[in-house]
Amino acid sequence: MQIHSLIPELRAALQNRGRIAIVPTMGNLHAGHIALMTQARAHGNTVVATIFVNRLQFGPNDDFDRYPRTFQADCEKLAAAGVDVLFAPGEADLYPEPQQYHVDPPEIQHQLDGAFRPGHFRGVATVVLKLFNIVQPQVALFGKKDYQQLLVLRNMTRQMALPIEIVGGETVRADDGLALSSRNAYLSGAERAEAPRLQRLLKHIGTAICDGNRDFVGLESEAVGELDRNGWKTDYVAVRRQSDLQVPQAPEEQALVVLAASRLGVARLIDNVEINAASGH
Repeated sequence: MQIHSLIPELRAALQNRGRIAIVPTMGNLHAGHIALMTQARAHGNTVVATIFVNRLQFGPNDDFDRYPRTFQADCEKLAAAGVDVLFAPGEADLYPEPQQYHVDPPEIQHQLDGAFRPGHFRGVATVVLKLFNIVQPQVALFGKKDYQQLLVLRNMTRQMALPIEIVGGETVRADDGLALSSRNAYLSGAERAEAPRLQRLLKHIGTAICDGNRDFVGLESEAVGELDRNGWKTDYVAVRRQSDLQVPQAPEEQALVVLAASRLGVARLIDNVEINAASGH
């Protein structure tokens, strides 16, 4: 596996490498990331992973300084997964001058997760567009755990007419259902045992909707109440349309997703469950 931190060197290394599939990450890799690397192999001749902890997407009260950085272990995992090229720029490589041009997503950036992390999706979209311009991939893969991020990036790619296919990878979970996340490392032992409750509640909402319950607000409130009674501090539990993450307007809408973000101790966990009510799943 080649490792590059400088943009000119990376571009030279990617000349004549066929169809390129990119998997952008912030490092501290887990099995969910590696599943995307494996999936990427089916989409390209050359698999490029990136590791960059992007300051632009962190707010003043976020965990930029303590975000886990495990570069050597990450490199070993990527090499074992068959990744061809790793792009791991320093901050001065990617932002050699203050970033004054930004990608400003539409109103969706201020909803759901964006309501609690102002500027987050602006920072994500800006760095991803920059990575796309540097690597020039034909395919890019992102995990569905970050459902809103996937929607923002897919819409950005389409509206900017970028010749890139966006592929969403299914959420990888521990045996007890907890979605894998770098931030799970913040959980204490007792919190880790409690954490799977989040997915169980989302699945419960999905089952209720498939059984005909269309009281979305009631289902959301019930879930928040159970989380709060068990020591969580919940930002939101929300039923939305899969297509645009807006509130369902018609009772017959079937392709839905229930999303949540809640804090357990110092760890802020996000998760989602897709609901296809017509098929009962």
